[in-house]
Amino acid sequence: MQSEKTGSYRLLITDDEEAARYGMRRALSTFGYEIEEAASVEEARIIISARPTDLLLLDVNLPGQSGLEYLQELKSDGRELPLVIMITAHGSERMAVEAIRTGAYDYLSKPFELDELRLVVKNALETVRLRRENQALRERLELEGARRGSLIGDSEAMRRVRSLIEKVAETEATVLVRGESGTGKELVARELHERSATRRRGNFVAVNCAALPAELIESELFGHEKGAFTGAAQRRRGKFEQADGGTLFLDEIGDMSATVQAKLLRALEERRIERLGGADSIPVDVRIVSATHRPLEQDIAAGTFRADLFYRLRVVTIEVAPLRERREDIPILAEHFARQTAGKYGLPERPLAASALRRLLEYDWPGNVRELRNTIERALILAEGEQLTVHDLPAEILPQLDSHSQADATPATEARSESDLVVPFTADLKIDRREFERRYITRCLAETGGNVTRAAAILGMHRQSLQHKLRELGLGRRYISISPDETPQPDQDE
Repeated sequence: MQSEKTGSYRLLITDDEEAARYGMRRALSTFGYEIEEAASVEEARIIISARPTDLLLLDVNLPGQSGLEYLQELKSDGRELPLVIMITAHGSERMAVEAIRTGAYDYLSKPFELDELRLVVKNALETVRLRRENQALRERLELEGARRGSLIGDSEAMRRVRSLIEKVAETEATVLVRGESGTGKELVARELHERSATRRRGNFVAVNCAALPAELIESELFGHEKGAFTGAAQRRRGKFEQADGGTLFLDEIGDMSATVQAKLLRALEERRIERLGGADSIPVDVRIVSATHRPLEQDIAAGTFRADLFYRLRVVTIEVAPLRERREDIPILAEHFARQTAGKYGLPERPLAASALRRLLEYDWPGNVRELRNTIERALILAEGEQLTVHDLPAEILPQLDSHSQADATPATEARSESDLVVPFTADLKIDRREFERRYITRCLAETGGNVTRAAAILGMHRQSLQHKLRELGLGRRYISISPDETPQPDQDE
């Protein structure tokens, strides 16, 4: 709880009587509040527009514009404004009621006792404190939600990633994040940083080792002294020093030169660095999270990556699965990116039509989540209808049909296929997504004659994952045939 003596609350007393302002200021000054005075609405308006004010003590009877009129003006402004305590004349209860209705926090009737003034102000500032805490919590939740980004998803693979993050975040273990490009490895590193009670107070510093020339990465990481090399006109702190107390994320660690690998290993073991051209040994308190899409074991065998550094970096390994191996995450990711894009560009939100969602589920996504995000962003920007349809998707993710396939795809067939997947809108994303998955998987099983192995191959899922999903959707015993020649039969218990 915040102390009243910290001076962190700003009060403005607005009254045209100098003696009244003096008495209130003297009664409240012992609590350490920062107090300002105004003799009119015009003066109060200037002060409030210049700097934040937590609490306004506002007399009703003021020269020019009345306090009640100013209260109405404040409440119609739309900005976050101070709490207001109205000060009314004796017997003006009707005016006090009107002030409360307009939006005042409380009122005091003259003459009032100083203890009464102190109590009303104390209660008002307790409300201000709660507002601050709620705002800080909202910002924290929004930040954590944004940082999760590509970690959105209910697949078994993403649940494993989140479980590992929960276990590792509070430790000091180095973490190696492995996965294809575009899977969200940096998001995993950021989540590790944010979930650490100590590290999140420091900086999260990211370095892409593949994006820097070999001759510059050493200076980038460890810094340099003035004159260390041609062009070094002044001392520069490296990423290790910038991340001191926080987290240093080394992306594409496999592209690091042998010289820098040796210096990195030494920094990890000694927790000290030396700037280029410098002689001082500088202590650093940094947690290292690295990432790669390369098979580092093969690089070790080829002699291009140090085995001792590899083992030092991979105390804990987190594997991020490619999107094609967690297709069940595609609907929720697509919806997330669509909402994100609409908010970013001020566009109307457009839901995904069944045809578009079906194509997103069928495509292999070699660029993974990054490619999906860019695809949805492009589609939403260029779309003209009320929904995102298959016609809004880029040509490169659409199947190339031969003339025979095109002839088979009659409008009636397409309409019938589309209607199989139409999900009634319930305004509940979880219910709608579950119903769509149920219908999509049911149709896929029907086309394979209930063969779970073949259906899993079509869906791009492991057989065990599909069986888990069937149980989750209540379809676990619905299809009992396994031969493609047999017709699936509903379980009699259903």
